[in-house]
Amino acid sequence: MFDSIYSSTVTASEFFWMALVSIVTGFGYAWIMSLRVRSTKRFFIVVSLIPFIVSAVITFVNGNIGAGVAIGGAFSLIRFRSAQGTADEIAAILVAMGAGIAFGMGYLGYGVVILLVLALLYFVLASVGLFEHSRMDEDRMLQVTIPESLEYIDMFDDTFAHYLKTAERVGVKTTGMGSMFRLSFRIRMKNPAEEKAFIDELRTKNGNLEISILPYTEQLNQL
Repeated sequence: MFDSIYSSTVTASEFFWMALVSIVTGFGYAWIMSLRVRSTKRFFIVVSLIPFIVSAVITFVNGNIGAGVAIGGAFSLIRFRSAQGTADEIAAILVAMGAGIAFGMGYLGYGVVILLVLALLYFVLASVGLFEHSRMDEDRMLQVTIPESLEYIDMFDDTFAHYLKTAERVGVKTTGMGSMFRLSFRIRMKNPAEEKAFIDELRTKNGNLEISILPYTEQLNQL
């Protein structure tokens, strides 16, 4: 079961066995991951096909250095046309590619183990409270938009001191074609019930421009 099914020359029957196993287990893997990973239907369709795509490429390259270099160049072009994914999506793709390499070398048993065992392991780890810390749930991402004419270094210090336990600036970016700044802070409220009062006071200082307060951990997943 864990020996390579390929002989010195890959036959049609060996290739189609590899294709059948990689596609079936790829769909099973994508279905398990879809239970815990937040993404689109299109993403999981692609993930389910990646093991077969990678395995087919490995099979056809089969020691040909020139073909390997050409395929590597093609994959690098795909990377620059792809949107940045979440940590969950990147991990799902890496696992699918790793299994595809095993399938492409004829090790069907190892490919199945990589896909299904890691999918189940991810499902279990995501379901339990491991690595979750209650204090991190209190953190929020505050994003404040201000006109470019305002000096933002210490303009919110007194408001932060009144309403927040902690405040850390984690990013600054321009928006509105450079006419405004968007400031990002990692904050922790003293009293969550005062959130509206906190926002109202910020609005008096940023000219009533956009303000958002979001869960900090969810924003990290978008990085």
